[in-house]
Amino acid sequence: MSSTVPTGTSRFEVFAEPGSYRVVRPTNAEGVIDLINRHGVQIVDLKFTDLPGLWQHFSITLPEVSESLFQNGIGFDGSSIRGFQEIHESDMLLVPDATTAFVDPVCATPTVAIICDVVDPVTHEPYSRDPRYIAKKAERYLRETGLATTCYFGPEVEFFIFDSIRFGQDAHSGYYFVDSSEGEWNTGSDEGAYGGGNLGYQMRYKEGYFPVPPHDTLQDIRSEIVLMLQSIGVQVEVHHHEVATGGQNEIDMRFSTLTRMADNVMLYKYICKNVARKHGKVATFMPKPLFADNASGMHCHQSLWQEERNLFYDASGWALTSDVCRWYIGGLLHHAGALMAFCAPSTNSYKRLVPGYEAPVNLAMSQRNRSAAARIPMYSDSPSARRVEFRCPDPSANAYLAFAAMLMAGLDGIEQKLDPGEPLDRNIYDLPPEEAAAVRQVPASLDAALAALESDHAFLCKGGVFTDDVITTWLEYKRKREIDAVKLRPHPWEFHLYFDV
Repeated sequence: MSSTVPTGTSRFEVFAEPGSYRVVRPTNAEGVIDLINRHGVQIVDLKFTDLPGLWQHFSITLPEVSESLFQNGIGFDGSSIRGFQEIHESDMLLVPDATTAFVDPVCATPTVAIICDVVDPVTHEPYSRDPRYIAKKAERYLRETGLATTCYFGPEVEFFIFDSIRFGQDAHSGYYFVDSSEGEWNTGSDEGAYGGGNLGYQMRYKEGYFPVPPHDTLQDIRSEIVLMLQSIGVQVEVHHHEVATGGQNEIDMRFSTLTRMADNVMLYKYICKNVARKHGKVATFMPKPLFADNASGMHCHQSLWQEERNLFYDASGWALTSDVCRWYIGGLLHHAGALMAFCAPSTNSYKRLVPGYEAPVNLAMSQRNRSAAARIPMYSDSPSARRVEFRCPDPSANAYLAFAAMLMAGLDGIEQKLDPGEPLDRNIYDLPPEEAAAVRQVPASLDAALAALESDHAFLCKGGVFTDDVITTWLEYKRKREIDAVKLRPHPWEFHLYFDV
C-alpha cells in the first residue's frame, strides 16, 4: 500500500506494508533534491534498460541535478546500446522518473539511483524501443479498453548462487565450469562447504527444496538480499532454497502493477548479483546452468482489477475463476508460441523447457497442477487471491517486454473469448500417449519461438503497444546475435558423439 505524507511534504510518498520497512520515495524533482540533501548524497546514478533486458547506467554530479533534468533529460549515445540506434542517429535522451529514486545500497559513495525513460531528442517523444515505455503503453492500453483499471504481476524469480564460474570458447576449444560447495558433485571433494575438510552436507540432486542449514548454506545471503530490497521499497514475502543442488534460490516479491513490478525485477537482479559478489560468490539468472537438475523459472502470477474488484474471481466458477479469467488464460495459451520469444528469450531457455523437470511445456490450464502452463493457485479461497500463474517464462526475460506481452495476449483472449480448453488436473507427463498427443506444447527452440512471433504479433501491436520496428529489431537481434552465434560453434558433447565417426 502507499499513502501520501501529510500536508507540506507532498513531494514524497510513503511505501509500507505491515511489519516492513517504511520507505519514503519522492514524487517529483523537488523530492529527489530533498532526498539527496537529507542523505548527504554525492553522486546521482541514472539507470535504464537495453532491449535484451540488461540495466545500463552512467552517473552525474550534483551540480547537474535540477528540475530541468527531469523535464529535458540528459544526452547519451544510443548507438552503443544493444537494440537501440544506428550510428547516424545515435543521440538520445534519458529522462529520470523521480518516483523511482532510491539511495543505492550497493555504492560505497553516497549515491541516489534513478530509473530513467528514453526519449528521442528530435521528436521529443518516448523512444519506441525503450522497454519501460512498452510496459507503460501496455498499462495505458488496458485502461483504454475499459476492461480493467489495473493489471497486477507477481513473478517468482529463481536464480543460482555459485562459488565460481569459468567459461570460454575460441577456434580450438570451448568449455564452462561452475562450482558450488553445496553441489552434489562435491561429495567426494577434499574441501567442504565450511572449509577444513568435507562435512558431507551437499544437497542431493533435485532435493534442494527445503532442507535447513547446514545443507542450505545461503540462508544469510538471501536474508541480506531481502533486507536490502526492503530498504529501497521492494516488498518481499518469502525466501527459500530451491529444488536444484548447487545453490538454487527463490525470493518472492509482493505483487505490484505491471511497470512497477518490472522495475522491481531489475532492482532484484541488481541486488542479488551485488550481494553475492560481496560474499565472493556469483549470482546468475541463466535458466539452465546445470545439467541433470532443475532449471530456474520465472512463474508469473497475474490478475486484472476494476478499481477494488478482482475480475478473475467468481464464487460459482471453476476453481473460483470468472469467464474473464478463463478467457485471459485462453489468450496466454493461444499466443504461447509468440509469447515465448519474449518470456523465454534465450537459446538456453529451451534446455529448461523439456518434460521431466517440472518444466511447464504443456499448454493447458489446471488448478494446483505444476505440469500445466497455466495454473490456478489454490492456497486461499479469498476473492483477492484469485489469479493465474503462467509458468513458462524464465528469468532471462526482459521483464518489461515479457509482462507487457502476457497482458496483451490475455486481453486478446478476453476480446475474442478464447476457450482455454478443459482443465487438466492430472500429471500431464503421465497421460496415455493418445491423450498427451492432443496437448499442445511450447516451442522446442528459440528459433521456433521467433518464427511463431513473426507470424503472430498483431495482438501485441494493438494500441501501438509493440511496434513493427520493435518486433523486427527483436527478431533480427535474436537471430543474428544469439541463434546464429550458437549454431556456428561446436558443442562439447558433439565430440563425445561424433569424434570417432
